[in-house]
Amino acid sequence: MIDTIAFDGDDTLWHNESLFSMTQERFRALLAHAADPADIDRRLLAAERANLRVYGYGIKGFVLSMIETAVDLTDGRIAGRDIQSLIDFGKAMLDHPVDLLDGVAEVVEALSGRYRLLLITKGDLFDQESKIARSGLVERFDAVEIVSEKDPDTYRRVLDRHGVAPGRFVMVGNSVRSDILPVLAVGGHAVHVPYAITWAHEEAAPPTENYRRIDTVRDLPPLLNAW
Repeated sequence: MIDTIAFDGDDTLWHNESLFSMTQERFRALLAHAADPADIDRRLLAAERANLRVYGYGIKGFVLSMIETAVDLTDGRIAGRDIQSLIDFGKAMLDHPVDLLDGVAEVVEALSGRYRLLLITKGDLFDQESKIARSGLVERFDAVEIVSEKDPDTYRRVLDRHGVAPGRFVMVGNSVRSDILPVLAVGGHAVHVPYAITWAHEEAAPPTENYRRIDTVRDLPPLLNAW
């Protein structure tokens, strides 16, 4: 019997990647004189991936990667006012309201009390804590875990810490790479709820079995009932 359900935060409970996408469009416009859009995207993604081990996930690392890419693409000639624009882009992202996905509030409310609910999200601690607090959902969760990476070892530690057997655990998230594959690897269950936009770093081929896919979080309660 499943008794513990965990939700991812970004792009599962609230919109996130759309904000990065809009900011990246502004970044392309700022550097349109230096490179074509495809090259800008390629160089930025390479910088983000290289910097994950230094900055981790989140807006601050994204902004620093944009600055690094801009310096690289302009051979160090980027104007100070343009660097200030990139910093301002990041501040606007951090100040952006938390916008819940359709149906999230109702589904979390319906499952609270019926299951033990965990929130397992990764990224910058300060930013994630702020979004969780502003989401209005925190009181519905029995525990919150903000992690630097989502891999099998991380999930094992979280489950051990909360005394949850993998076979009684379901992870709900939008990322196959972070929310599905590592959970299946430790013997848990997973439900994939795709988001409209997926960051290239999070893309992965879905497994062929042992997980469920739903189109919207509203489909989760009936799925759990049938499970």
